[in-house]
Amino acid sequence: MINGEERSLTCDPRTPLVDVLRNELRLTGTRNVCREGYCGACSVHVDGKPMSSCLLPVGTLEGRDIVTIEGISQGDKLDVIQQAFIDLDVIQCGMCFPGMVMTLRPFLRDNPSPSRDAVKFALVGNVCRCTGYERIIDAVMSVVDATEVTE
Repeated sequence: MINGEERSLTCDPRTPLVDVLRNELRLTGTRNVCREGYCGACSVHVDGKPMSSCLLPVGTLEGRDIVTIEGISQGDKLDVIQQAFIDLDVIQCGMCFPGMVMTLRPFLRDNPSPSRDAVKFALVGNVCRCTGYERIIDAVMSVVDATEVTE
């Protein structure tokens, strides 16, 4: 299941999930940057946990629940983390944005009142080459007291 919808695929089972999402299903919000699981830009949720989709052969995911960045908004309403990134002008090139949001959602769900240091640690697997991380942390902290994050 991808973003709550049953999907049937006929691709090579060794194909990385990121390629299937982008090329077969046209879910292009998941970014393909390093292809080595280092940068976090391709993060998606698999059964509620963030994972690097560039490292996941699609054949290993049958019966799993996959959520992409496209699957977290509710209609025209953005997820609270997405909105905080926009409100605090965090985004520059946008390559890391989806992966960071996908990493932060389950983190905040499981840690509703994290410290700044805990947020920094949660983002260790996400690389941003454009901006300082302080603005990103500020955006996350603005969400912490204002909202409950759910899956």
